[in-house]
Amino acid sequence: MATSGAGDGCSSLNGFVSEIEQKQFTDLPAELLEYILCFPVLKHVDICNVSCSCKRLHDVCHGRGKVWGHQYKLRWPRLQKHYRQNECCDWLKEYRTRHTVGLQIRRTVVSISQRFFTEVPCVGQVLGDSFAEIESLGAPEHFCEDELLSILNSDRRKSLTLKYYAKKILYFLRQKNILRSLKMFLEQPAEQQSALEGALLVDQYCNPLADVSLDGISSQLEEITDKVKKMLRIKNPSHPSLRVTQGDCFAVDDFDLQRQVVVTLNAVLYEQLQYKGNECDYYNPLNSYIHQVLLRRTGIPISLSVIYMTLARKLGVQLEPVNFPNHFLLRWCQQQRGSGDIYDFVYIDAFGKGKQLTAKECEYLIGHQVTADYYNAISTTEVLLRMVGNLLNIGKRGEGNEKSYQLLRDSLDLYLTINPDNVQYLLLQARLYFHLGIWPEKVLDILQHIQALDPSQHGAVGYLVQHTLEHIQHKKHPVEPEVKRRSAPEHLELQYSVGLIMKHKRSGYNCAIYGWDPKCTMSQEWITTMRVHQLSSGANQPFYNVLVQDGTCRYAAQENLEPHSAPLEIAHPEVGRYFSEFHDSHYVANEELQTRYPEDMAETLGTVRDLYHRLMPSPVQQESPNGPEGPSQENQDSQENQDTMPT
Repeated sequence: MATSGAGDGCSSLNGFVSEIEQKQFTDLPAELLEYILCFPVLKHVDICNVSCSCKRLHDVCHGRGKVWGHQYKLRWPRLQKHYRQNECCDWLKEYRTRHTVGLQIRRTVVSISQRFFTEVPCVGQVLGDSFAEIESLGAPEHFCEDELLSILNSDRRKSLTLKYYAKKILYFLRQKNILRSLKMFLEQPAEQQSALEGALLVDQYCNPLADVSLDGISSQLEEITDKVKKMLRIKNPSHPSLRVTQGDCFAVDDFDLQRQVVVTLNAVLYEQLQYKGNECDYYNPLNSYIHQVLLRRTGIPISLSVIYMTLARKLGVQLEPVNFPNHFLLRWCQQQRGSGDIYDFVYIDAFGKGKQLTAKECEYLIGHQVTADYYNAISTTEVLLRMVGNLLNIGKRGEGNEKSYQLLRDSLDLYLTINPDNVQYLLLQARLYFHLGIWPEKVLDILQHIQALDPSQHGAVGYLVQHTLEHIQHKKHPVEPEVKRRSAPEHLELQYSVGLIMKHKRSGYNCAIYGWDPKCTMSQEWITTMRVHQLSSGANQPFYNVLVQDGTCRYAAQENLEPHSAPLEIAHPEVGRYFSEFHDSHYVANEELQTRYPEDMAETLGTVRDLYHRLMPSPVQQESPNGPEGPSQENQDSQENQDTMPT
């Protein structure tokens, strides 16, 4: 049998063949040959070699047979959910396609760092062209996603830069699909739109990397429904809600029977399961995400109301959402349906443990009177606008870091998908993109749309158009980044280097150095605000750009920093932008950072060797293009994917 180039799997197969010398291997029944060729030790390259050895084995290894199906499932187990059980498929073709897509995706991800390292690290800017490249592959999206997930699930400490950009592409890819689902949802007739499904799409868009699905959320709500039924059965064994199975649509007409459901629901939700309104951390965005509300059993009025209303409807009680100012409510009709009198309703405060209020008591809740319009029921679309509006306000209240900007961008995307002609939020979106320096072409599109909707915005639009065009012109002639050599005379005061794990002497935070300046380069206003003049050397000393454990980026004076006594990984979302791996005591700069600070990694190795007395590679080794550990993880991963495929 020709097995040239085969791996250990074929060696195992050869050993097996030698044990059956008295019978020609190829004379075995096809079923037995398939069974043998599905041994876990055999890899796809082994099957390629086996199928080339003779016509008999080539026929056994045909594309629609068990052998290639086994290889496909073995290598990409996450993809099984996309195939029906016992589905007849050309597995060899699927294998080739998935293999090719994997190589192309990795090439794209590897190239991103080289192209965008000097730019502002925002998802949209990083992924505009890269995502277009992925789309141009014409490959199934689940193949692309599976390759990105395989990158993210590799060795935790290695391939950090590859993972950093793979995560951004996956984030962007999933958001694009969720936004498409939201648009389809909004096109449905209003009576078919579920507030729960809409709220879940908001949740998924803001948390695209979380494992959140409608089936999973519905299952959790069904468990709560079963608990309510169990308690209701004790109170009233003949209650009509008990006869309803999952998915049935019905309504309990008798008011006393409805009351039994509401009282029991309150007992289960607030007493047994301890759901509550989050008064202590009201402006935490987690309070708005349905999967987090169910996990933490705490939320704000609108998220708790969506859950409460969904549970009540499962049990036959029809509640309606009310867009009450400052405090979202539900209303429960006490008279014939269709009544327009606000006093014919009881108002339920899901945030206040299901407390039932009269119309007047609702005003006491917020401390002022409102018109009757605020007591009206609203549509699912209006519920989503209120929910997204809350997230928008939280994003505006943020501290101006990457996390708050991301929330603001996500909530603006959602709001303008639901209400695309809102000039106020279109202008906010244009200003946000302009401020972040991303997507200038998209900024111009937004400004053109604003001008068409509201010509009175000409002043604000004109200002942004002028400066955006200047930004586009500037991008056509980018400035080469400064290369900083620590051996230069003006850098002799530097004590530390990129990649070192440090501790701030005064604030106590842990951080990793990713850049430095020989003197403070911040504005005089910043220097005064941060009281730099109180330092012994003031602004006339080296300052370091550091990634802090709490997720912030800071600019710290040399005299305030010291090497960490027990180096640890820094859980910062931007670590992968600058470093390729964590190496026990320090971070290894990626190629782009090493280009900017070409002498720092040798210095870092020497520092950690002196500080921690560990056997480290010499600086000469470190200067090798492949780093201290031989080929980088990115290169290893790429090489691993260069396995031969049958033509």
